[in-house]
Amino acid sequence: MSQAKRKLNRLKDYDYSQNGAYFVTVCTRRHENLLGCITDELIPKMQLSELGQLVDMEILRLSRTYPEAAITRFVIMPNHVHMLITVCSDTGRQDAAPTISRLVGQWKRAISIKAGYSTWQKSFHDHIVRDEKDLERVVDYIELNPQRWSDDCYYRSGDGRQDAAPTF
Repeated sequence: MSQAKRKLNRLKDYDYSQNGAYFVTVCTRRHENLLGCITDELIPKMQLSELGQLVDMEILRLSRTYPEAAITRFVIMPNHVHMLITVCSDTGRQDAAPTISRLVGQWKRAISIKAGYSTWQKSFHDHIVRDEKDLERVVDYIELNPQRWSDDCYYRSGDGRQDAAPTF
Protein backbone atom coordinates (compact mmCIF):
# COMPACT_ATOMS: atom_id res chain seq x y z
CA MET A 1 0.00 0.00 0.00
CA SER A 2 1.61 3.28 -1.08
CA GLN A 3 1.40 6.43 0.92
CA ALA A 4 -0.49 9.35 -0.67
CA LYS A 5 1.70 12.20 -1.86
CA ARG A 6 1.16 15.54 -0.20
CA LYS A 7 0.07 18.34 -2.46
CA LEU A 8 2.76 20.99 -2.82
CA ASN A 9 1.69 24.18 -1.08
CA ARG A 10 4.28 26.51 -2.55
CA LEU A 11 4.27 27.91 -6.07
CA LYS A 12 6.90 25.98 -8.02
CA ASP A 13 10.05 27.97 -8.84
CA TYR A 14 8.80 31.10 -7.02
CA ASP A 15 11.34 32.95 -4.85
CA TYR A 16 9.52 33.41 -1.54
CA SER A 17 12.25 35.72 -0.25
CA GLN A 18 11.59 38.39 -2.87
CA ASN A 19 9.96 41.67 -1.93
CA GLY A 20 6.19 41.50 -1.86
CA ALA A 21 3.14 40.74 0.22
CA TYR A 22 2.09 37.24 1.23
CA PHE A 23 -1.20 36.14 2.78
CA VAL A 24 -0.46 33.18 5.06
CA THR A 25 -2.84 30.87 6.91
CA VAL A 26 -1.57 28.52 9.61
CA CYS A 27 -3.91 25.97 11.22
CA THR A 28 -3.74 24.30 14.61
CA ARG A 29 -3.28 20.56 14.70
CA ARG A 30 -6.46 18.75 13.68
CA HIS A 31 -8.13 22.20 13.50
CA GLU A 32 -8.63 22.14 17.26
CA ASN A 33 -9.95 25.37 18.78
CA LEU A 34 -6.82 25.96 20.86
CA LEU A 35 -6.35 29.69 20.39
CA GLY A 36 -9.55 30.99 21.99
CA CYS A 37 -13.16 31.58 21.06
CA ILE A 38 -15.36 34.08 19.28
CA THR A 39 -17.60 36.04 21.63
CA ASP A 40 -21.32 36.27 20.91
CA GLU A 41 -21.54 40.03 21.09
CA LEU A 42 -23.12 42.53 18.73
CA ILE A 43 -19.76 42.68 16.97
CA PRO A 44 -18.12 39.25 17.40
CA LYS A 45 -14.56 39.41 18.65
CA MET A 46 -11.84 36.88 19.35
CA GLN A 47 -11.18 36.13 23.01
CA LEU A 48 -7.68 34.66 23.21
CA SER A 49 -6.76 31.63 25.30
CA GLU A 50 -3.33 31.47 26.97
CA LEU A 51 -1.99 29.83 23.83
CA GLY A 52 -3.68 32.50 21.71
CA GLN A 53 -1.92 35.17 23.77
CA LEU A 54 1.40 33.41 23.17
CA VAL A 55 0.64 33.35 19.42
CA ASP A 56 -0.10 37.08 19.52
CA MET A 57 3.17 37.78 21.34
CA GLU A 58 5.17 35.67 18.86
CA ILE A 59 3.62 37.47 15.88
CA LEU A 60 4.85 40.76 17.30
CA ARG A 61 8.27 39.23 18.00
CA LEU A 62 8.53 37.94 14.41
CA SER A 63 8.68 41.47 13.00
CA ARG A 64 11.43 42.38 15.47
CA THR A 65 13.41 39.24 14.66
CA TYR A 66 13.12 39.82 10.91
CA PRO A 67 13.02 43.58 10.26
CA GLU A 68 12.74 42.96 6.51
CA ALA A 69 9.47 41.07 7.07
CA ALA A 70 6.62 43.08 8.58
CA ILE A 71 3.36 41.51 9.73
CA THR A 72 1.13 44.29 8.44
CA ARG A 73 -2.19 42.65 9.36
CA PHE A 74 -3.15 39.51 11.24
CA VAL A 75 -6.04 37.85 12.97
CA ILE A 76 -5.97 34.98 15.42
CA MET A 77 -9.01 32.73 15.14
CA PRO A 78 -9.97 29.74 17.35
CA ASN A 79 -8.11 27.23 15.18
CA HIS A 80 -6.04 29.19 12.68
CA VAL A 81 -4.10 32.40 12.12
CA HIS A 82 -4.14 34.66 9.08
CA MET A 83 -1.15 36.95 8.53
CA LEU A 84 -0.31 39.45 5.84
CA ILE A 85 3.49 39.41 5.66
CA THR A 86 5.28 42.08 3.67
CA VAL A 87 8.89 41.34 2.74
CA CYS A 88 10.95 44.41 1.91
CA SER A 89 14.69 43.90 1.78
CA ASP A 90 16.28 47.25 0.98
CA THR A 91 19.75 45.74 0.79
CA GLY A 92 19.11 44.51 -2.74
CA ARG A 93 20.38 41.10 -1.63
CA GLN A 94 17.50 38.66 -1.88
CA ASP A 95 19.76 35.92 -0.52
CA ALA A 96 19.84 37.85 2.78
CA ALA A 97 16.05 38.02 3.07
CA PRO A 98 14.29 35.14 4.86
CA THR A 99 11.83 33.00 2.92
CA ILE A 100 8.20 32.88 3.98
CA SER A 101 8.65 29.17 4.79
CA ARG A 102 11.55 29.96 7.10
CA LEU A 103 9.66 32.77 8.84
CA VAL A 104 6.54 30.69 9.40
CA GLY A 105 8.52 27.57 10.36
CA GLN A 106 10.53 29.37 13.03
CA TRP A 107 7.40 31.12 14.32
CA LYS A 108 5.50 27.82 14.60
CA ARG A 109 8.47 26.12 16.27
CA ALA A 110 8.88 28.92 18.84
CA ILE A 111 5.22 28.67 19.84
CA SER A 112 5.25 24.86 20.09
CA ILE A 113 8.42 24.93 22.23
CA LYS A 114 6.98 27.55 24.59
CA ALA A 115 3.61 25.77 24.75
CA GLY A 116 5.32 22.43 25.47
CA TYR A 117 3.50 20.50 22.74
CA SER A 118 3.04 20.39 18.99
CA THR A 119 0.50 23.09 18.23
CA TRP A 120 0.33 23.29 14.43
CA GLN A 121 -0.55 21.27 11.38
CA LYS A 122 2.29 20.58 8.99
CA SER A 123 2.92 23.27 6.42
CA PHE A 124 0.68 26.31 5.82
CA HIS A 125 -1.36 27.91 3.06
CA ASP A 126 -0.02 30.96 1.27
CA HIS A 127 -1.25 33.37 -1.37
CA ILE A 128 1.08 35.76 -3.15
CA VAL A 129 -0.62 39.17 -3.21
CA ARG A 130 -0.54 40.29 -6.84
CA ASP A 131 -1.77 43.88 -6.88
CA GLU A 132 -3.56 46.63 -4.92
CA LYS A 133 -7.05 45.17 -5.51
CA ASP A 134 -5.86 41.76 -4.29
CA LEU A 135 -4.31 43.44 -1.24
CA GLU A 136 -7.63 45.14 -0.41
CA ARG A 137 -9.45 41.78 -0.59
CA VAL A 138 -6.89 40.17 1.73
CA VAL A 139 -7.05 43.03 4.26
CA ASP A 140 -10.88 42.90 4.28
CA TYR A 141 -10.80 39.12 4.70
CA ILE A 142 -8.46 39.37 7.68
CA GLU A 143 -10.31 42.24 9.37
CA LEU A 144 -13.78 40.71 8.94
CA ASN A 145 -12.80 37.13 9.78
CA PRO A 146 -14.14 37.13 13.38
CA GLN A 147 -17.54 38.43 12.21
CA ARG A 148 -17.70 35.67 9.58
CA TRP A 149 -16.55 32.85 11.86
CA SER A 150 -19.63 30.64 11.46
CA ASP A 151 -19.18 30.81 7.66
CA ASP A 152 -15.41 30.33 7.77
CA CYS A 153 -13.96 27.31 5.96
CA TYR A 154 -12.13 26.39 9.20
CA TYR A 155 -15.21 26.65 11.43
CA ARG A 156 -15.52 23.61 13.70
CA SER A 157 -19.23 22.92 13.69
CA GLY A 158 -18.94 19.20 14.38
CA ASP A 159 -20.77 18.35 11.13
CA GLY A 160 -17.76 16.57 9.59
CA ARG A 161 -17.44 19.22 6.90
CA GLN A 162 -14.14 19.13 5.01
CA ASP A 163 -11.99 22.19 5.50
CA ALA A 164 -10.49 24.01 2.54
CA ALA A 165 -8.09 26.85 1.89
CA PRO A 166 -9.58 30.31 2.39
CA THR A 167 -11.13 31.99 -0.61
CA PHE A 168 -11.65 35.70 -1.05
